[in-house]
Amino acid sequence: MNGLSIGGLCAVLVISQVPAASNVISSPTHLAIEATADTVAQELRDVMTEDDAAQDEVSGWLHTFEAQPAASKTKEASAELTRRIRERFDRVRERYNKFLQNHPDHARGYLAFGSFLNEIGDEDSAKAQFENSKQHDPKNPAVWNNLANYYGEHGQLANAFTHYAQAIKLKPDEPVYYQNLAMMIYLFRNEAREFFHLDEQEVFDKALGLYQLALQLAPGNFVLATDYAESYYGIKPLRTQAALAAWTNALTIAHTDAEREGVQLHLARVKIAAGLLTEAQTHLDLVTNTAYLDLKKRLTRSLLEIKNLPTNTVAETATNRPAAMTNTTIAVPHIVATTTNAFDISSNLLAKPPILQDLKKP
Repeated sequence: MNGLSIGGLCAVLVISQVPAASNVISSPTHLAIEATADTVAQELRDVMTEDDAAQDEVSGWLHTFEAQPAASKTKEASAELTRRIRERFDRVRERYNKFLQNHPDHARGYLAFGSFLNEIGDEDSAKAQFENSKQHDPKNPAVWNNLANYYGEHGQLANAFTHYAQAIKLKPDEPVYYQNLAMMIYLFRNEAREFFHLDEQEVFDKALGLYQLALQLAPGNFVLATDYAESYYGIKPLRTQAALAAWTNALTIAHTDAEREGVQLHLARVKIAAGLLTEAQTHLDLVTNTAYLDLKKRLTRSLLEIKNLPTNTVAETATNRPAAMTNTTIAVPHIVATTTNAFDISSNLLAKPPILQDLKKP
């Protein structure tokens, strides 16, 4: 799938061809096997090319539909679009099925098919294909990661934790695996406490440590850096210095003015919570993007309310107060919505949470 065009979610499956040995005379049998492998690999690439084309085509249909006037989005028009989407994806599904009928031991074919099914919302069928892939190639970390995603999304947390751990063991230099496990531990803290036999603060430490390992492997990944920094909001008491360090790091690797201004809002939010009001105001003054003005106003209002409190209550209030701010999501522009229905045209059909990245690579 074209991950960039649908939310940054899937890496490209690399189909490795058997390299020719430069100083070895290949036997006719060896050459025949090599030629067959090349042919099968190309066959799968052709299927995946149509997969990409279908995803792009459907994405275009959805964007066109959403851009239409509300009066045009009738029940009949929605039903027709749903039919077209289903028909287009059914053709891709049939090609994957035919490929796997012809090559029933092709682990990467099952992996690619599972990724396709997952992206169109057929998660149970995707899980079955990932299991097939794991059976034929249990040393492929991408399969373990994708199954961990499934288990995490369906409440089977012990399986999720163990599958992420196995993915990391098989490929310890892949930051996505650490990121996914970190988020799973962070989101399901109670289950993580029981599974890992840790207290709450130790669970936070474990999740943060995994994020830090991911960042060591991908130090320029802005989305990863902001996911890590945002995790500090859920920790009580607030780890002010660590949170500020995380957001400062995100600021240094931001790519656009919009990303930088979004981080300035986060820095202001943390400093308001810590009672560093003058510094918080400095960060707010740097925000001019109209998309952020409402959030800037809300944070400014919170800052002024704290400033107007008696001196002896400012520190306590700054620590306990940000109920309004705690419920405010400052969306640095990378957030991707979750979809649960493959044919619900009111949502982004092709979106997946960036923290649960499915991979096709071997």
